Amino acid sequence: MSEIDIDNLLRRLEALNQIGVALSKEKDITRFLETVLVAAQQLVNADGGTLYRLEDGLLHFKIVRSKGLNLNLGGTAGGVIPFPPIPLYDAAGQPDDRYVATYAVLHDTTVAIEDAYTTTRFDFTGTRRFDRQTGYRSRSFLTVPMKNHQDEIIGVLQLINAKDPATGATIPFSQTDRELAECLASQAAIALTNRSLIDQLKALFESLINLINTALDEGSPHTGQHCQRVPLLSMLIAEAVNAAAAGPFKDFHFSEDERYELKIASLLHDCGKIATPIHLVDKATRLETIFDRIHLIDTRFEVLKRDAEIHSLREKIAMLERGDRPAIPALEPQLAQRIRQLEADRRFLRQCNLGSERMSPETQDRIRRIAAYRWIDEHGDEVDFLAADEVDNLTIPIGTLNPRERAIIENHVALTYRMLSALPWPKNLSHVPEYAGSHHEHLDGKGYHRGLCAEQLSIPARIVCIADVFEALTAPDRPYKRGKTLSQALAILGWMALNKHIDRDLFDLFVREQLWLRYAEQYMNPAQIDVVDVAKIPGYSP
Repeated sequence: MSEIDIDNLLRRLEALNQIGVALSKEKDITRFLETVLVAAQQLVNADGGTLYRLEDGLLHFKIVRSKGLNLNLGGTAGGVIPFPPIPLYDAAGQPDDRYVATYAVLHDTTVAIEDAYTTTRFDFTGTRRFDRQTGYRSRSFLTVPMKNHQDEIIGVLQLINAKDPATGATIPFSQTDRELAECLASQAAIALTNRSLIDQLKALFESLINLINTALDEGSPHTGQHCQRVPLLSMLIAEAVNAAAAGPFKDFHFSEDERYELKIASLLHDCGKIATPIHLVDKATRLETIFDRIHLIDTRFEVLKRDAEIHSLREKIAMLERGDRPAIPALEPQLAQRIRQLEADRRFLRQCNLGSERMSPETQDRIRRIAAYRWIDEHGDEVDFLAADEVDNLTIPIGTLNPRERAIIENHVALTYRMLSALPWPKNLSHVPEYAGSHHEHLDGKGYHRGLCAEQLSIPARIVCIADVFEALTAPDRPYKRGKTLSQALAILGWMALNKHIDRDLFDLFVREQLWLRYAEQYMNPAQIDVVDVAKIPGYSP
């Protein structure tokens, strides 16, 4: 071998090494396949080529290229490949090795052909028809099965018309061409299999996450939907951060891996609720446990009304026995007044039970006065009308959760963090526990569960915070409240930004880029989408 030939071979081997490195880094399957074929053409100086993938006993055309015809089908070019898949077996189930590509697979061998028009071993009818239609002349072929590290053939690399570097004439593929193509095909098959396995594991991983959210959804459809919407909002905000050309985020950029990490954290941010009692997650009224105890109180009111009627009747009997008939008519208004009072008290307690409004001290005092009514319980004992637990729940100042229940609900964040921290996350997902387990932290350090402050909260964690709050405020499917309108939700977020509960810069970006409107138009009820005057939003800096 001459010195020139050795230098040429060394250059080609170096190119082959560089191709292997490039293939190991490529994540997109379509670009990967295109890179393989382009690299193979360059490596053996071929005019054209085809890359097939073997799927379910069929060779599928994935990429078709020809320099001479300026043809580029499939791949990133997107041109539709008009050729149907080639089956490995005929209708009777017998191996069909009439075609060079199927022969290479069925016999696990590389096939080199000097001239497709003179060989009688393979059927090149389709190739000749293509040549007649295009004016091309297909001559030399090099067909290489792509076999991975598990000794499985996953595709075929076919190269057409080797070119003499000096003259440009079509020549047969050399033994060196064959060995280099086989080496490239093997590298590509292994890298493609690894990429496919990674994609399959990724799909399995995301399916397991969806399985967790489905389990939450089965227990509480409100929580399950929340776990699907928060990632949508988080990604909207992340994309806006990446697009920022000025302002506090102009030098901050999420990579593809970082965006994926944020997405996974958003999907899992409420996974701790899988261990939270559903009757607390969905507690719609102040008296609800596994059922709404207001109905027990309704029954007690009926008992008090019955007792009032019995008392009135006994009074009438006593008056008749005393001969005091003229006093009897005065009992009817008294009874009617008592019944009206009891009905008013019942309506009042039912309204208080809803928990939709902040409760005033005066309202709490009235509840306690009603609680002091006496009645005869099912055991025949005279007791207070409301039990201490019922009073505690009915006098909850805000919402429907008492302090003990709120502590249980808030513990879901600690559980989320603990559960996720116990998993062996790969490097590119190592921050998932932090982002997911910080969505109730406040920048002023007064959030929960770890009481983190601004310096301890990363931008991705702050994004999940805002996404979680906005979705919770606007969610139309919560049993304990109505979804806020856009203007109401943005006003609340604005006050939270002013009070250093959420990141003010992210909030300004959220408003300025109208991310709230993009989300609302797709996921909110039309009745909630009111007119928003951004100039009136508290804390917003245009």
